[in-house]
Amino acid sequence: MRRQASGLTIDQARGWYPAVDAVHGFGHIQRVHALCRYIGGREGADMEVLLAAALLHDAQGSHPAEGSRKGHHIQSAEFAGEVLLELGWPTDNIGSVQHCIRAHRFRGSEKPSTIEAKVLFDADKLDVIGVVGVVRSLAYAFQAGQPSFAEPSPSFIETGIKEPGEPHSAYHEYLFKLKGISGVLLTETAREIAVERQAFLDAFFEELALEMRGNP
Repeated sequence: MRRQASGLTIDQARGWYPAVDAVHGFGHIQRVHALCRYIGGREGADMEVLLAAALLHDAQGSHPAEGSRKGHHIQSAEFAGEVLLELGWPTDNIGSVQHCIRAHRFRGSEKPSTIEAKVLFDADKLDVIGVVGVVRSLAYAFQAGQPSFAEPSPSFIETGIKEPGEPHSAYHEYLFKLKGISGVLLTETAREIAVERQAFLDAFFEELALEMRGNP
């Protein structure tokens, strides 16, 4: 009979994340966890694997102050392995959770290959659009010492590569990533949720650019 993980709860996860962090703090984990419950239930995911991955996916290296975020998905997957092994999880289930975590990053090289990984990817991306997405994108820019808006260079618009000295403003991140989020989602349920959230995000950044450029 399949062994149930003991002790892995949302209250335990609270200790792995900063309480006050609008980008990757505990609030983000709670929202992704709730979205995973909803989407995973509709998409037929293994909820034990999925919810564990939701609780652990940003547990290490996600805040800019901790260094480069480029490897936070790898660090978090390794941390998840340690946590779940201590809780007595079977190695195959641990591996499934670790795949979800490694594959959740938008800029990562490992792509989601299981329904659980696809649901976590989608839930994480839904939290960067809509009203919350606006808050998080601005907060992350400020955390990283970047402005809310800077005029993108022709190079960035064409290739996504900034010119020397060009800031990576929240508007840059919108053009590079957030504008196309609804088009990269992997489950039908997430795509349904994304429609209104994407529209709100697009309207905000379009208005931001107009006002920052001094248009009436």
